[in-house]
This record gives sequence, structure tokens and C-alpha cells, in this order.
Amino acid sequence: MKVAILVPTLNAGEIWNDILKCIDVQEIGIGRKIIIDSGSTDNTVFLAEQHGFEIVQINKAEFDHGYARQLLAEAANGCDILIYLTQDCILKGVNALKKLVTAFDDPKVGIAYGRQLPHKGAKVLETHARLFNYPDKSIIKSFEDRARLGIKTASCSNSFAAYRRAALEEVGGFPSKTIFAEDVIVGGQILIKGWKIAYIAESEVYHSHNYTITEEFKRYFDIGVFHSTNEWLLEKFGSAGGEGVKYLKSELKYVFKHNPLVFPKMIMSIGAKFIGYKLGMMHEKLSLKQKKSFSMHSKYWDKLENK
Repeated sequence: MKVAILVPTLNAGEIWNDILKCIDVQEIGIGRKIIIDSGSTDNTVFLAEQHGFEIVQINKAEFDHGYARQLLAEAANGCDILIYLTQDCILKGVNALKKLVTAFDDPKVGIAYGRQLPHKGAKVLETHARLFNYPDKSIIKSFEDRARLGIKTASCSNSFAAYRRAALEEVGGFPSKTIFAEDVIVGGQILIKGWKIAYIAESEVYHSHNYTITEEFKRYFDIGVFHSTNEWLLEKFGSAGGEGVKYLKSELKYVFKHNPLVFPKMIMSIGAKFIGYKLGMMHEKLSLKQKKSFSMHSKYWDKLENK
């Protein structure tokens, strides 16, 4: 199987060189390495070229998560396995990619995604989020698991995920003009078609964000928009069930164990997420100005207006 490494980029910053070095030392044959850059003004493109990457360039105004990744898939013609990374995702160890690709030894696996660990120096709430959402036990998910896992059956993350081209093409590739979570859309469609999703805990990367309260609000507003505009996912897979309560209990325990002083921020974060999500679910009642103000992906709304 021929493997491609595909990365959307925009001003990747100081961490970019470390990421490229981690890719260089991977003990797996990589057939193609491609970035799609949407207007970097730093040395992102130069460094990528120095490390053997091909460059696809688009205008910043053209970017959306699904569109960019679909262009990367098309650029990597001839490759059977498409590994997507984000520009802030650092591979752990020299076998991170090899372990991920091993999942495709099962001919029914259409997507494989790895374990995301918090970056060094990550704060308490984000550290807990990564440890909770990316446990140390691997799992293979199929459509039949939806009764037990709900919407989490389709969960995967394009921060570090690999796709079997045949499975991706069977569902028509990545969608354009979705606010984000193109990975979950494709994950759901692939499961419905009878493929499986593999979570490979042994394949690890460092990837986390220390969101502010405002950023949490915006992120959950976008999640609400995503769910309200992709109702088929909830209809096919159901909600996350009691996962929210389970997460809250785990977060409380983790905060009081590691830093009780974070408790007030945790409460504010919970409130911001709840309000943001509810507003996102009812976004059709909001003005364009409000939607752009509440959203982490404000350009999405311009594209909707201009389509």
C-alpha cells in the first residue's frame, strides 16, 4: 500500500520545523508528502519544500476543512492510504505512522485514527480532555456499535487520521461548505457503508489547545451548528447519551486531584460550552452578524451567503 502524508497549512510557526523532523524519522515508507497552503507569510512553505513536500496553494478565502482535505486527496493520486495531520500535531516516536497504518491489515477498516496526548505544558482542563477522549485502549468501531456508543461511533479526528482511499471514494470524498467536523461526516458515511473505524491507542501524537472561555463558547457554538445542519448523524447514530455527565464527573475528579484552583474556570467553561451549543443549535434565528461573532469559523458564514 502506498502511503501519503497530507497537511493543511497556514503560518505554521515555530513548531512546524519540529513536526517536519518527526515525519522525516518515521520508520515507514512514505510515497507522497503534500501540504495545501492557504497563504502563509512565514517560512512554512519554504521549510516544507526543504523536507521533500509537494506544495498545493489556494487562496485563504477558498479554505474550508473539507474542501482542503479533498484537494489533498486528489493531489495524492496513486496513494492507497491518506494520512492527515494538522500543522500543530507532533508525532511521538519513530513508529507512530507505522502503527497507525497497521490498522489497514483488516480489509474492512476504512479509517484509523491515533491517540492525541496533551502538549508539554498543557493546562489542567485540556490535559483532562485529551486523556478522557483518547484513552490508552484501542477499539474497532462498526455501525452496529451505535446503540452503545451513540454519535461517538463516528468520532475520529483529522488532526491525526488515515483513510483508505477506496472507502473515502465510496462515500464521495470530503464534503465542502461544512463548518467543521468533516471527519465525523465521512466517518458516519463510511460506517453506514459497512466499513469500520479503528482507534489505535499505540499510535500517539502530541496535540492539544489551551482554549480560553470565549474560545470554548465559540467552539461549542460551531458544534451546535454542525449538529443542527447534519441531523442525519443524530438520526442514524443517536446522541452521546450519558457521555456528557461521565465527562463532567471525570473532569471534577481530575481538577480536584491536580489543581482545585482551576474549579472556577471549569464551571465557567461548562457554562460557555452549554450556552454556545444551544445558540449553535438555533443559529437560524440569529443574524449574520451574530453568527459570525459567535463562531470560531466566521468565514464559513460568508461562504454560505455567497454560494
